[in-house]
Amino acid sequence: MVAPEALDWSVENCTIGRAMTILGERWTIVVLREVFSGIRRFDDMRQRTGIPRQVLTDRLAMLVDEGVLRREPYREPGARLRQEYRLTEKGLDLWPVLVAVLEWGDRYLADPGGPPLRTVHRDCAAEVRVVLRCADGHDVASPRDVLPRPGPGARRRN
Repeated sequence: MVAPEALDWSVENCTIGRAMTILGERWTIVVLREVFSGIRRFDDMRQRTGIPRQVLTDRLAMLVDEGVLRREPYREPGARLRQEYRLTEKGLDLWPVLVAVLEWGDRYLADPGGPPLRTVHRDCAAEVRVVLRCADGHDVASPRDVLPRPGPGARRRN
């Protein structure tokens, strides 16, 4: 049996692994879902999701430190200055990731009555879908249509 070519290459600098150090915990994705849904304030997130206070504090701080969210000060009349959380460009670039997770969940995990959320295009109300397309414009219909190849940052294993 011939060993897979991927075994020749190191995964020490794998960007999937690096991304998952930021995104790979359940509550992180839930926080991002909330901010993408327009829930930007700590107390609103806690109330809507039930995330424990310290976990939410830690996730928000990590997402700010990673440049995914930024803090924006606000003050309700008669109250102290507080912070809400807004997506940065780096955070907005995660939208296709969340839509892909949503589509997968809708396909395999939705209740019998159907999924609880639809994402629609603001201009025409058609459902939004994630589409894979190569740089030459061809739609990629299956993972079997894709070949992994070493990139410019690939390192051979020792």
